[in-house]
Amino acid sequence: MSTRAYGAESDTSGVAPLEIERRDLRPDDVRIEIDYCGICHTDLHFVHNDWGMTDYPVVPGHEIIGRVTAVGEDVKQFAVGDRVGVGCLVDSCRKCHACEEGLEQYCTGGNVLTYNGQDLHDGSKTYGGYSEAIVVSDRFVVQVPDALDPAAAAPLLCAGITTYSPLKHFGVGEGHRVGVIGMGGLGHMGVKLARALGAEVTLFTRSSDKAAEGKRQGAHQVIVSTDDEQMAAAVGHFDFLLDTVPVAHDLNPYIATLKHDGIHILVGMPEPIDPPLDAGPLIFGRRALAGSLIGGLPETQECLDFCAEHGIECDIEMLDIKNINEAYERMQRGDVRYRFVIDMKSLKEG
Repeated sequence: MSTRAYGAESDTSGVAPLEIERRDLRPDDVRIEIDYCGICHTDLHFVHNDWGMTDYPVVPGHEIIGRVTAVGEDVKQFAVGDRVGVGCLVDSCRKCHACEEGLEQYCTGGNVLTYNGQDLHDGSKTYGGYSEAIVVSDRFVVQVPDALDPAAAAPLLCAGITTYSPLKHFGVGEGHRVGVIGMGGLGHMGVKLARALGAEVTLFTRSSDKAAEGKRQGAHQVIVSTDDEQMAAAVGHFDFLLDTVPVAHDLNPYIATLKHDGIHILVGMPEPIDPPLDAGPLIFGRRALAGSLIGGLPETQECLDFCAEHGIECDIEMLDIKNINEAYERMQRGDVRYRFVIDMKSLKEG
């Protein structure tokens, strides 16, 4: 089925209107008319081929909210009219230990990205949510609770689950002290979620100007990481650190703020780790450095339900898709709090 979309034809083309083909329904498929799609910084990387792996044309978007318009004959849990979401994955091998545990993000047989991936059945390219509609296997679709604003719920499918998953996996809860490093799209969600889980939450930020904003988002305290006295006072304080910074930064001062058995969790991608990590504080404090990647489908549904229960949504700025390239420029300048979300109305209206 021919479908209107926005995508990039090359690393210099910018994002512009184009036509893509969506497959006919398979027995387990759900067809979704897209209402909103969040913009992740990953979209920008793929459009510009920053990671050297983009297969053009690319249609980004993996924070998708819409309504079901048709279902395959084997689909039981979704019906026409349901409000649903699609996140970063649209398939996996479904056979490995990770998939059997509902951890499709760690699929060892090869999972399929929502865009710039390859369909496991017919070899076709996957295209993302900057489009009027998408067709996805029902296993990779989640229900969006009525209590959530659908536009503000879109980033929960990436930024939300990326921070929720490690907090849940490592058992963050009442009585724990959690430090959240960074105050972007991931960081502000980490603050909200950790607080809702019952933790005492501290925001680490390089700028004192963000102290009031951090507390508005739910942080109990704010530490300015460039202030040596504040950092020294925090040594040995935290049970967990949730590090959302996506660029190289010095981990050593932060690890020193962990208690013994504390865990520093990376959800940003600070490659390379620079300067090198000092192993001494890890060994002598039995501290750990860990990483975490989005979440599987059961946990993504759990995240949405948790956010609905606790009134948690992403802070967003709505965007007409015709202004997408301007939004990308603003993202590169850090000029967004905290997530752009595309209203697909103008695309669907032509």
